[in-house]
Amino acid sequence: MTTTLRARAVLLDMDGTLVDSTAVVERLWLQWAEPHGLDPAFVLDVVHGRQGHQSMAIMLPERDHAINLIENQQMLDRETGDVEGVVAIGGAQQLLDALARHPHAIVTSADVALMTARMDAAGLPIPELRVTAESVSASKPHPEGFLKAAAMLGIDPADCVVFEDSGAGIQAGRAAGMTVIGVGRHAAAHNPTLAVPDLTHVTITEAEDGFELTVEAP
Repeated sequence: MTTTLRARAVLLDMDGTLVDSTAVVERLWLQWAEPHGLDPAFVLDVVHGRQGHQSMAIMLPERDHAINLIENQQMLDRETGDVEGVVAIGGAQQLLDALARHPHAIVTSADVALMTARMDAAGLPIPELRVTAESVSASKPHPEGFLKAAAMLGIDPADCVVFEDSGAGIQAGRAAGMTVIGVGRHAAAHNPTLAVPDLTHVTITEAEDGFELTVEAP
């Protein structure tokens, strides 16, 4: 099925959307969870798309949040230093090249250091406008990050298209009032507007007062 969307800005998640960092994310989080006796399936269901301290609060709801903040920073430091196996998602380079002439931003739950390490490892350019963990007070699935990016670009949320892979991210994009394209084999289960296996299924063309995205959804 081919769908054409009109847009004035694109907002891009990073992990699972532009870069495949699944192996390192899951490896480090399962190492963190083991001493707490947490079910691995539960851990992997929670951690994708959220800031680490929020994931910890969900998994260990009785624990002092101050401990979560400390361990979140430790986790970010470990993730930044471990980029083994981090690669670009199919079509990511081509999509970023096509968006270079149009308003776009990266909106990620990673901090600046981790974003930079993973985008560099994947060989991808970092968009000039970035909303990272340091930029927001509320993590996805809260829409703050996407709304802030739209405001910084001066674009109405209704004219923005979000690319996301996780349930938390897709929920955040929809809560912001934006069209959401889910990326990856698990995205469709979270009810995005459209879903694609990777970014090779998306093309950008010029249009009056914006641009068009042609989405080839299976």
